Amino acid sequence: MKLINKKNKKYSQIFHLFTEENWKESSKHFSKNIDLLFSGKKNEVHIQASEDSILFLIGLGKSGAADFEFQQVGQKFSQTHKEKIQGAPTQIISENISEKQFEEFFKGLYLGTYSYNSDQSHVLWSDKTEIHFENFSQKKLDHISLNTAAICEGQFACMEWLNKPANYKKTDVLSSFLKDLSKKYDFKYTSFNRKKCEELGLGAYLAVNQGSEKDAAFTVLEYKTKSKNAKTVGLIGKCVTFDTGGISIKASDNMHYMKSDMGGATAVIGALIYAAEKALPVNIVAILPITDNAVSENAYLPSDVIKAYNGKTIEVLNTDAEGRMTLADALSYMSKNYRTDVMIDLATLTGSSVRMFGDTCGAMFSNNENLKNLLLKTGDKTNQRLWNLPLWNVWKDDFKSDVADVKNISMKPIGDCIVAAKFLEEFIEGHENWAHLDIAGVAFGNTGYSKEKAATGYGVQLLAEIIEKYQ
Repeated sequence: MKLINKKNKKYSQIFHLFTEENWKESSKHFSKNIDLLFSGKKNEVHIQASEDSILFLIGLGKSGAADFEFQQVGQKFSQTHKEKIQGAPTQIISENISEKQFEEFFKGLYLGTYSYNSDQSHVLWSDKTEIHFENFSQKKLDHISLNTAAICEGQFACMEWLNKPANYKKTDVLSSFLKDLSKKYDFKYTSFNRKKCEELGLGAYLAVNQGSEKDAAFTVLEYKTKSKNAKTVGLIGKCVTFDTGGISIKASDNMHYMKSDMGGATAVIGALIYAAEKALPVNIVAILPITDNAVSENAYLPSDVIKAYNGKTIEVLNTDAEGRMTLADALSYMSKNYRTDVMIDLATLTGSSVRMFGDTCGAMFSNNENLKNLLLKTGDKTNQRLWNLPLWNVWKDDFKSDVADVKNISMKPIGDCIVAAKFLEEFIEGHENWAHLDIAGVAFGNTGYSKEKAATGYGVQLLAEIIEKYQ
């Protein structure tokens, strides 16, 4: 990827960007009747080819569009015209575009090259492909290139691991990847097997893992900056590599999509990569409680009473409410063993959040007004939106148990995403700056690069922006 401020004598490929307003002023400089073919509307593309060059007219839509819409245009264009884009000196032309708008388009252009089993083989990733843009200084273009490369590295890793078939991401395979990632970026890597988890008392996590043929891998990754007095961000990602529902087994119709139940973890992995690629002056502690939720003779059972890491007991009513079990131990382990300025967990947790919001946004819960507002604002900025839901204590009555401190589900047909959040609050150990993001409806769905549902990359850009704020 080379983004250069330098005019070339000859370009064999030109991307000319127009808002609807710009096009009205510029259309007279193009061929007659072109207004019948192109108007500058969002995602509209018209191609003009000659013997020695190809010109893409790309519509940006209305001039007052949000910045993230420029990324959407770049991504849609790149996906739709993947086979037509050449690995040749390319000029991008646009009038009256801001630095942020251009960065978002450029970012989308590269994000749109993704396809499963991505090895960045698309011609845009070739070192020979130079992209020229004259509006900004080379320093600004270098900054845009760095940001784009970092977000692509993170988001592609997120999408790649979420898209892998279940048998390609068993616990040992994922753990091997995380070890290699830690060596590459100098993360501190710690992973507790089943025996060590028993010694530590990670009972809620182990209850889910006990049905697995694979050993436990309660994993902690630490990114440490050399900057003094840096803040520490705590991230926890639900990492159920495949969720059958356990003994409370799911219906078979869409069970193949349950390879997506590690969407929280992949978002965290992507954000870690982004921070390391940019060498951000912030510390990050990430916990990934890796396991599958299997049906076996050893699987935990409805009516089991489990002792969690913080000493609280949990009555299991439904083994398909396994995500909150693994997150409970991860939250209390982080709270008790690390000092973090903010603690955020992400999870593809409940069908309740999907029924409520579909694929429009994630459900957000937080005990801190400043964090709540930051997440809402950042979600709107990145188009990885969130909607705030209450943590009222009235919901605690729904998961009181006769035989334990709490039960893992209410069994009522309403408000399960809220019940789950209130359940998790029992394990944050008084942390005063915590948020829980239920991303079940947005991490995996319809995409522009796949026929079936696939990874959207949701969460990476949201977390990247949040981490930037904690510098």
